[in-house]
Amino acid sequence: MKRQQLLDLYFMDARSKLIDLAAFFDRVDGGEGDSDFRLDALKRAVGELSKGEPQRAKQVLIALSDPSTQPIDKSPGKGAVGAWSGSAVS
Repeated sequence: MKRQQLLDLYFMDARSKLIDLAAFFDRVDGGEGDSDFRLDALKRAVGELSKGEPQRAKQVLIALSDPSTQPIDKSPGKGAVGAWSGSAVS
């Protein structure tokens, strides 16, 4: 498809998601208490968008994912939390 066609089809959806994300950050910033690893991971992932490099979706997923390759003995919780709680991935 041509770029204009893609913009015509998907721009309003992307615009809506971006506004939702901005509203989420506003709510979190206005909340009391400390943030945690999830907010840090999300900010890293959003930063990937502005780099303008190819494969942004892949880089966003990497920013949110556990980079370890060794299995763990026991899960620290019952379910996924959507972001890795370890140090920043470079």
